[in-house]
Amino acid sequence: MLTDVLKAFIVGGALCAAGQLLIDRTKLTPARILTGFVVAGVILSAVGIYGPLAEFAGAGATVPLTGFGHLLAEGVREAVDEKGFAGVFTGGLTAAAGGLTAALAFGLTAAACFRQRDKD
Repeated sequence: MLTDVLKAFIVGGALCAAGQLLIDRTKLTPARILTGFVVAGVILSAVGIYGPLAEFAGAGATVPLTGFGHLLAEGVREAVDEKGFAGVFTGGLTAAAGGLTAALAFGLTAAACFRQRDKD
């Protein structure tokens, strides 16, 4: 178990360090960097690199935004195999439905539990 945690820490930390370097060394906005990470996950998944990385690192590779891109790409790939061309439109959302639902539910719960106020 300790080796799994160590692998996840190293890979996840490397992905976060890459993002921090992009923030510090480029003029890219955070939104472009985050979008770039999702697209990188899709591309790395398409060429067959991200799947083995996710198997090796576990949550260190699946939790960051590159993992979300990998999830979308794998969902589309499976849906296209099952449904044909229609899977291009449904696969990504079907694969990510659980995570998206959880994010919306937790956000709604937080909004209902805490009072909103303007920044000073």
